[in-house]
Amino acid sequence: MSPLDSPALRAKLAGKRADIRADLLLIADMIEPDSRVLDVGCGDGTLLDYLAHFKQVTGRGIELSQEGVNACVSHGLSVIQGDADRDLRDYPDGTFDYVVLSRTLQATQNPREVLDNLVRIGTRAIVSFPNFGYWRIRRDLLLQGRMPVNGSLPDRWWETPNIHLCTIRDFVEHCSEVGIVVERALTIGADHRARPIRSLRSANLLGQDGVFLLRREKA
Repeated sequence: MSPLDSPALRAKLAGKRADIRADLLLIADMIEPDSRVLDVGCGDGTLLDYLAHFKQVTGRGIELSQEGVNACVSHGLSVIQGDADRDLRDYPDGTFDYVVLSRTLQATQNPREVLDNLVRIGTRAIVSFPNFGYWRIRRDLLLQGRMPVNGSLPDRWWETPNIHLCTIRDFVEHCSEVGIVVERALTIGADHRARPIRSLRSANLLGQDGVFLLRREKA
């Protein structure tokens, strides 16, 4: 009997799937089994741990905070302390099948360079971010005149790490400008349900988060 057939392990994995954040679950579903994966800004390693159990990936991680690195290492994950703005440029082209950046792009100093490195290092890149064009954010700015605080943007303006917020439209148009192909595009609503992007206008208005599967345009 395979270890994955163990009822106890199946129950444990089901718990992992129930606990994982909605955008991370979507990202995991985009990744093929037995792939080489780099998770940039991997936090406490939730996604890497999930992928190791469900997809048997060879996973590596980069995390800025020492606390996050310690949490990953304590769970047996291969994670180093590093900064997406500085350290990605040191990786050779095509080192990984997938490079993941989840809810981190908006906190980088140079998101254009970071995106370029993601599709250079990985055959494909997967990026998720909070959509600043979401209708509730527009409403709060219009009616209250204050920066929003919600599930995707939980920090107040003076403590947020986010310095380059964007909308889904901003992101898609930038990818087109710099030769990054969007292979798959999804939004996540307040109900945590994923929806494919068919209309950029409605996705930009109704999507709380965006999740994109990307690759570099072929020469």
